Order: sequence, then structure tokens, then C-alpha cells
Amino acid sequence: MALIVVADDNADVRSMIALVLQRAGHIVVAVDDGVQALIETRARRPGLVLTDGSMPRMTGAELCRELAADPDTAEIPVMMISGSVDPADLHQHLPFLAAVMAKPFEPNDLIRRVNFLLEGQ
Repeated sequence: MALIVVADDNADVRSMIALVLQRAGHIVVAVDDGVQALIETRARRPGLVLTDGSMPRMTGAELCRELAADPDTAEIPVMMISGSVDPADLHQHLPFLAAVMAKPFEPNDLIRRVNFLLEGQ
């Protein structure tokens, strides 16, 4: 069981990800943008952050850079889950990402990836 911050501006997607992770035994803090994800991550020090790529106020890539630049959060793995990952954009931000997953995805694939990232800590 781990604490996971989930950031996605789509309420349905955010709820579905949270439900899948909670059913797998994890504790989830679900937020609707990168700014809130940054605040929650700094306050709670989760085992993992899952972020959408495109969100208001702060994108997933911006969130990754902010977390990587802070020594207190730099070691927290971040997985981007996005329906529109531009390979050029991804390459630019890849050093800050532990994993990338395309939408749509199968719930079992999400759980496998999450567990893999959490075991690597």
C-alpha cells in the first residue's frame, strides 16, 4: 500500500484512476491540476505521482520539472498518463519521468506499472 497523488483535469478519468488504485489497496489524493499536485506532493511526500500531460495552471511536464528541481521531492517517481503525448515533447521531459502510459489504458496495466514503480523505491 502506498500514498499516490493523481493529477488530471478530467473528473471522470481522475475518479476512475483513483478507484482502480484504491481497489488495489493504495491511498489516493486526487487533484485537478498540476499546482494542486505540487502542493499535495510537497506536503504529503507520496510514493508516486501520476499526472496528465495537459492540465490548466501547470502541465504535467511543468509539474515534473518542479518536482525534480526540489531536493525534497526529486526522488519521487512521476508517471505521465496522457492521451496526446507528443514524442518531441516527451523526449524533452523524459529525464524527469519514471514512466509514461497512453490513454486509454487497461486498469490491470495501470496497476502493474504502478506496482513496478513503487517496488523500485
